[in-house]
Amino acid sequence: KGSQKATHESSGPAGCITFDRIGEGPPLLLINGYGASRADWDPGFLEAIASTSTVYCPDNRGIGESDFGDGNLSIELMAGDMLSLLDSLGLERADVAGWSMGGFISQQLASIAPERVSGLVLMATDPGGRIRIPPKREDWRKLTDHSGTPHDQAKRLLELLFPPAMAAGVYEQFGDLVAAAQEKLDPEVISAQEAAMIAWARQPSEPRLGAITAPVLAVAGTEDVVIPPGNAEVIARHLPDSWLARFPGCAHALMAQEPQRLGALIGTFLRR
Repeated sequence: KGSQKATHESSGPAGCITFDRIGEGPPLLLINGYGASRADWDPGFLEAIASTSTVYCPDNRGIGESDFGDGNLSIELMAGDMLSLLDSLGLERADVAGWSMGGFISQQLASIAPERVSGLVLMATDPGGRIRIPPKREDWRKLTDHSGTPHDQAKRLLELLFPPAMAAGVYEQFGDLVAAAQEKLDPEVISAQEAAMIAWARQPSEPRLGAITAPVLAVAGTEDVVIPPGNAEVIARHLPDSWLARFPGCAHALMAQEPQRLGALIGTFLRR
């Protein structure tokens, strides 16, 4: 299925949020994580979820072709962008799926506008606040280390996204592509995203989780060091109408390791 590009003219400071549209079926808003654009999704994963949904893949503000706006950034602001995007598309309700930082945005969206979210898929993410399980300090430092060449950065990133046994092979095959993507990132935007994630971790999570009414699928890879997999269990405990799924042997980029299985699970959950 082909991809279409369209631009959402926002009334907010972001200016415009750019997205791709792929697939057929009920609408699914797919929100990417830290430093990642709509072009970075695994093609096999997109194909799998697009077989049962019309998938809208936006670039978060300042990423890809979306405007950064006035330089202010927060999880709340990015959730507002997604809500405005749903408005501009004329979608009263949609399924929402988010990966990593995109999961923060998805939770915020589902809490401020619960009537707009039909189903919520949270992949490799955490609930924020005191109940979250933080990563090890050395892994956070590695994630936010922007020193060296784009290839140095790509190698460090892939070592975090994939299990050790896979990382070297992924770098050998895709290192040039990942390095090129790293080179395009605006340091100001990346710093702002990091600050937004730190602020998310400090905010109380219970009121936000308590406002979510959509059924939730919480998914984690058992080898994830960026956002420890126990966070999915924490989310599931606080959201009674939830499914919990663990993918053994998968790390943070579980959608690139198990695109078909994860896509099938999401399709089953959303169409249950």
